[in-house]
Amino acid sequence: MSKASQEQPPAVRVGRGLPTLADRFDARANSIGLLRMALAFAVLVAHCWPLALGRPMLGSSETMRQADVGKLAVYGFFVLSGFLITSSALRFGPLRYLWHRALRILPALWVCLLVTALVIAPAIAYYERGTLDGFWGHPQGPLQYLRSNWLFAMDQWTISGILRDVPYGRGIESGGPVNGSLWTLRYEVLCYFMLAALAATAVLARARGAVVLLLLGVYGVVVEDFVRGDGLVVLPAKHGVLGPYPVVGTFEKHLVIYLTFAFLLGAVAKLYAHRVPMTGWLAALAAVGVAVTARAGGFYVLGVPLLAFLLLYLAVGLPRWLHPIGRKRDYSYGVYIYAFPVQQVVALLIGVRYGFVTYLAVSSAGTLALAALSWHLVERPAMSLKDVVVPLALRRGGDSPTGTAPDAEGTRRAPVSPTDAPALPVVAAPTLQPVEVQG
Repeated sequence: MSKASQEQPPAVRVGRGLPTLADRFDARANSIGLLRMALAFAVLVAHCWPLALGRPMLGSSETMRQADVGKLAVYGFFVLSGFLITSSALRFGPLRYLWHRALRILPALWVCLLVTALVIAPAIAYYERGTLDGFWGHPQGPLQYLRSNWLFAMDQWTISGILRDVPYGRGIESGGPVNGSLWTLRYEVLCYFMLAALAATAVLARARGAVVLLLLGVYGVVVEDFVRGDGLVVLPAKHGVLGPYPVVGTFEKHLVIYLTFAFLLGAVAKLYAHRVPMTGWLAALAAVGVAVTARAGGFYVLGVPLLAFLLLYLAVGLPRWLHPIGRKRDYSYGVYIYAFPVQQVVALLIGVRYGFVTYLAVSSAGTLALAALSWHLVERPAMSLKDVVVPLALRRGGDSPTGTAPDAEGTRRAPVSPTDAPALPVVAAPTLQPVEVQG
């Protein structure tokens, strides 16, 4: 029996006997791992344009800044995150669920911050200046970088004024950003806490219609922004900020709205998988819709929901021989947290001196190597602690509200599944602090 059949009501046929997402989704045999890796590397490729060439993101001008390749990856990751993480919230109590989320994200993030601040940054500083004088005691030095960013806030982007001579650093007096990817983590974590609250109040288990109402409420703001915009090409409207809050800093309201919208699309698809038709011809129409809205306008109001459907279809519709990719070795989170600093280093050392393809190949190889090390040395060992070193209070909250038995990612299995990984809201989003990369 598949996981979907355990968590969903009995699958019902929709329309004229169309198969549903619940019919086709098997938690142990799907292409989500492959999709996550593809989206991660799509962002790496998209970021080659601003980081190596000083140009707008790949696809930015063709879509009038609506849906460059990086943005497509961001929204795709949030959709898949909503789908996968809702499954976790259904299986476990809120405290245990949050414990798993913390183990999945924080250890690898902390190691990445340490490597960036204490290894990569001083190496860059010495390469640029021939000395480390003034590096460690700088007002925006490596220790301050660690203090400012240890819990998702990303309030400090540069370290000791380095990276002023790379394309994505020129003109910035304080220095270029060393890891512009990480800004999205706070929005991902915000969605995690939203799900925890819905689980704690039994909404996920007993009042799932409320999640649909929440989605419609957020979508209403997206529609209102579109209606108030000028023409079909409408970018997310600014709605001010939330905060600042201790430790986590400030949140851009429009990012909270639009990224939560994508996350909730995945969550509702999980909750109502037995009612979501899933066929190839509908996916083909969705693909056409994504392309048309990205090119002509209306991407956020129409293209994002169509993108969500397309990704979920690919998760169940791609050939079975692709299913093992990314399941036992999920390098996608490592690609997310290491791609940006690797690309900045390669831009500093060789740039595009030997051609764009060489820059891309070297950046990809370096990123993949660090991602593999992160998975095998940090992420997988940390995830093994979710069932071995779990406080008693969290164990008591271990059963899901629906009373379903532990599955492939539950307490009775040691190997780690990539479906328990964060959705990777990767680097290319509507804004990339402190510099706009879309141009």
